[in-house]
Amino acid sequence: MDQRISLVTLGVSDLARARAFYEALGWKDARQPDDEVCFFQAGGMVFGLWTALGGHGAPGIELAHNVRSPEEVTAVLDEAARAGGTIRRPAGRADWGGTTGAFADPDGYVWEVAHNPGWTLDENGSVTIQPPDAARLGNETATEHPQ
Repeated sequence: MDQRISLVTLGVSDLARARAFYEALGWKDARQPDDEVCFFQAGGMVFGLWTALGGHGAPGIELAHNVRSPEEVTAVLDEAARAGGTIRRPAGRADWGGTTGAFADPDGYVWEVAHNPGWTLDENGSVTIQPPDAARLGNETATEHPQ
């Protein structure tokens, strides 16, 4: 099995409401094959919303959305609040050297929004974790933080 996540599916109680929330955040081109599920392309992976999973313990999973600067953490949290999300943790400096905050979507799923100076976020949104020896190779921003 390759080490990657290809699909994250969240159980939702109201698909129309959940889809509208993510579209209000700027997500586009959802594929909805029926009244129970829809899928969004999310960088190099797929994000799904499925009513058949609603209420089966999925809330409580914290997903992460990494950004390119500390200021973007606040901007994304503000965008989530405007779209109907609940701020669970305002943006702030993290013990591991980055900036982090969190919001919950209308179904209670928590998203951490983080800027980690030791991780690279490329143009298509893929995150690259620098190897532990990167600091020894002259990269002063390398940190280790499981996000």
